[in-house]
Amino acid sequence: MPQNLLEQLRKYTVVVADTGDIEAMEKFRPQDATTNPSLITAAAQMPQYQAIVDGVLVDARKKLGANGEDQAVANLAFQQLAIAFGKKILAIVPGRVSTEVDARLSWDTEATIAQAHAIIAAYDAAGIGRERILVKIASTWEGIRAAEVLEKEGIHCNLTLLFGLHQAIACAEAGVTLISPFVGRILDWYKKDTGRDYQGAEDPGVQSVTKVYNYYKKFGYKTQVMGASFRNINEITELAGCDLLTISPQLLAELEATEAELPLKLDPVAAQAMPIEKIVVDKAAFEKMHAEDRMATDKLKEGIEGFSAALVKLEGLLAKRLAVLEARTPAAV
Repeated sequence: MPQNLLEQLRKYTVVVADTGDIEAMEKFRPQDATTNPSLITAAAQMPQYQAIVDGVLVDARKKLGANGEDQAVANLAFQQLAIAFGKKILAIVPGRVSTEVDARLSWDTEATIAQAHAIIAAYDAAGIGRERILVKIASTWEGIRAAEVLEKEGIHCNLTLLFGLHQAIACAEAGVTLISPFVGRILDWYKKDTGRDYQGAEDPGVQSVTKVYNYYKKFGYKTQVMGASFRNINEITELAGCDLLTISPQLLAELEATEAELPLKLDPVAAQAMPIEKIVVDKAAFEKMHAEDRMATDKLKEGIEGFSAALVKLEGLLAKRLAVLEARTPAAV
């Protein structure tokens, strides 16, 4: 019998669910799962997860006391909410969950390290070992330096919002566990910049991840590549063989419903034979390469701002819900 694309993809690549929706994970049973502030914000507004939201709000209020300001309670609650969803997810997936550091800390190495420690401590208190957690950090120079410290402590990191080869090389040199290059967002930028569409192997996002994958395999880096942020299943099939791919429930369903041959596209053995030149990326080189890459510059800034805005929205929603639970008028922001 012919196999669907999802079944075939699983033979080449670890399939990860890119969602905060527990029900979607129960349906597709991925190996791992990733979340981000936008996904957590969306899930927090679903009626079926109201009890989780209410539970973290009550706990946050207890920790900060009756005099704690609503905004402070909401801020603590959002941090705990990501972990509450993470614990639910880990009851379903056999592998790991990625839990994101506050995007507003993306340019602050020390604050990122401190919040990563808090995330790991919360999972540890729930009896969940750090081998099942990836702390998700934006791929700024400061974020990469934080990840380098955390990895040496045995805390595994997923470097996200990655758009350029300079970011990928810096992450590999820092010894991070995993990177998440954003395929679809790269495509979005080029479509807007050039006014044309791209298909298959000519997709700039596909080309970017392929280049990073081949570079890593050529030089024997242990850091794994997890393609993310897909716009269509063609981007996914063009990256068959990538270490991991994190895919939305909608695209997982489309892959499952499609029967076609799926050839291997990325091959570590083939990469080792490629004539690729090694690049040294120190801070000066990173900043120079980043400044010269308009797409990476634009998308990193936009991504951090977008995730930060999602957190502000989530904190506002949590503050309003807190007032409802406490049967009072919400405090003015």
